[in-house]
Amino acid sequence: MICTALLLPSCKEETKKGTAERKYDVMVLKPTSRKLNSVYSASIRGKQDIDIRPKVSGYITDIMVREGSTVRRAQPLFIIDQAQYKADLETAIANVNVAQAALDAARLTTDSKEQLYEKKIISKFDLDMARTNLAKMESELKQAQAQRTRAANNLEYTIVKSPADGVIGTLPFRVGTLVSPSDAAPLTTVSDNSEMYVYFSMTESQVLSLTRTYGSLEKAIDSLPELSLQLSDGSIYEHKGRIEAISGILDHTTGTVTLRAKFPNRERLLMSGGSGNVIFPHTQKNCAVIPQSATFEVQDMTYAYKYSCGRAAATIIGVFELSDGKEYIVESGLELGDTLIVEGVGLLRDGNPVGIKEIL
Repeated sequence: MICTALLLPSCKEETKKGTAERKYDVMVLKPTSRKLNSVYSASIRGKQDIDIRPKVSGYITDIMVREGSTVRRAQPLFIIDQAQYKADLETAIANVNVAQAALDAARLTTDSKEQLYEKKIISKFDLDMARTNLAKMESELKQAQAQRTRAANNLEYTIVKSPADGVIGTLPFRVGTLVSPSDAAPLTTVSDNSEMYVYFSMTESQVLSLTRTYGSLEKAIDSLPELSLQLSDGSIYEHKGRIEAISGILDHTTGTVTLRAKFPNRERLLMSGGSGNVIFPHTQKNCAVIPQSATFEVQDMTYAYKYSCGRAAATIIGVFELSDGKEYIVESGLELGDTLIVEGVGLLRDGNPVGIKEIL
């Protein structure tokens, strides 16, 4: 037991005799270091979640993958009925041949007309008409070739291929289903889950605090520590992740800013669409740390009671936005060396006489 006089010899006795004096545990603020873990609800998404949609209309004749199977880039996924598109391509090829033959004939005619014109056998008008017809045939050939290219592409589009490596999602359509590019629902989704994006949100004040600590959001991204991920079953994911991006836009509905972290997923344990909790560590050195139970809030202001000359002195304090739910890192309002009352703050009032039970 240490008496008040030994703790604060400079203070004068201010309590009146006969006044009930209740004793409380106190602590003297000393410099320390803390690693606080803040937990944020998070959603998990694949590095790429790509909706697979048909580029042509038709009936599905073959589904070449299964739900949850791993696919490679350019691997066929679906076959759409090709009969119509094969016929369209054959027609287009025939039209190109017809246009080429017409162009060859027009070129021969023009060459002949030029020789006749040089010999003054035909008029300039006849030569110009031949040249005009040649230009027309050239344009018709180009048009036919474009139609052939379009028909060939449409035939190729009947084989729906994966645009990236990934994992197949659900398959809502079956063989025989009529599909088209205007359908609202995609044929399936390919998720590139070799690495996973984990999205979570911080309040505006928390992001401002990070910005002040590191100087800018860009420096914060480079300097922030690795994150842990708690899965939905409560287990901690074995790989660490890093913050890759902090949105520069505040969501006015929630008052939060979205952050994106990237986690490796070599074992394919994480699934796109899953959920979990991001554990955000923060280390501060040479700081004052107090228990949250020693504080109280009034109108969004955080207060603590300092022990001052035998009385409780209510003090507004500023605390670091990130916390572990048990302790606060004090940023203002208290100084190292101050004596803080750490119990019974709900029963105290500013100016109450207090005694010291134990110094923690």
